[in-house]
Amino acid sequence: MYPLKFKPILKTLVWGGEKIAPFKGIDTDQHNIGESWELSGVKDNESVVANGPLAGRTITELIAEYKDRLIGRANYEKTGTEFPLLIKFIDARQDLSIQVHPDDRLAAERHNGSKGKTEMWYVVNADKDAHLMSGLTRAITPEEYVARVADNTITEVLRDYKVSPGDVFFLPAGRIHSIGAGSFIAEIQQTSNITYRIYDFGRLGLDGKPRELHTELAKDAIDYSVYDDYRTHYTEKKNEETELVSCSYFTTSLLETDRPYRKDLSGLDSFLIVICTAGKGEIVDNEGNRESIRQGETVLIPASTASVEFVPDGEMKILTSFV
Repeated sequence: MYPLKFKPILKTLVWGGEKIAPFKGIDTDQHNIGESWELSGVKDNESVVANGPLAGRTITELIAEYKDRLIGRANYEKTGTEFPLLIKFIDARQDLSIQVHPDDRLAAERHNGSKGKTEMWYVVNADKDAHLMSGLTRAITPEEYVARVADNTITEVLRDYKVSPGDVFFLPAGRIHSIGAGSFIAEIQQTSNITYRIYDFGRLGLDGKPRELHTELAKDAIDYSVYDDYRTHYTEKKNEETELVSCSYFTTSLLETDRPYRKDLSGLDSFLIVICTAGKGEIVDNEGNRESIRQGETVLIPASTASVEFVPDGEMKILTSFV
């Protein structure tokens, strides 16, 4: 197999902006593009291959045919033909709703065996006043949470962060959060589309009606633990991979390089997702297959690949993620 690219799935949303299309080099008349789903196995939103002889096939069809060769033995045994990660770019022109996601247990109980949603954010770009919210500033009870949603004061107990490019936040299922206006983010998450909307700032949806809130569903899904800092701190090293997040659902690293960088995948037993956040270059696998990659593009390296070399054209910054 060879490195695979996929057609982006663009989502028009009430809070969306106009940065995704130029960032990805897409010519479109669509406005309010809030999300570009780069690689998705979500039902009815399966990504379609854009390059090579497999063009036109969905990620689900490929897994059914290539099984562990595409996603790895352990992943195939665990998730079958459902691709285990969902990769997005998110452009927030307005604050997103305050929300929370259930964990695996709660999602399975409530949503017909669905998976929960643990995720992470990497800030690609940020306006001067860009911000986001993650976690609680102090301990609250479930009853106080309900009362604060009712009287519009829930934001008073949420940690608000001013953000800059390169900031990272890990969001385990159960953590209250909201992407703030001016933030342009790469999101890596479990394959799940279950969101409990807690508070929406009194905003109307694209249909002109208030969007549904899930106050009671969220009440039992929230992790009420309080931490000193919800930001992920790391030291970036040029021409070396820097691990950002490692959990049972994904491991994500950052690489900024101005020279060829070889990565051994022979012992991984997993696919590798490559997300280019700046610059451009090529990906060359051990069989000599070459695929270009530029800012805004995402490439899937099959699990059967023994090694890859990232060859920048000048400089290139990428995120890599595997399960």
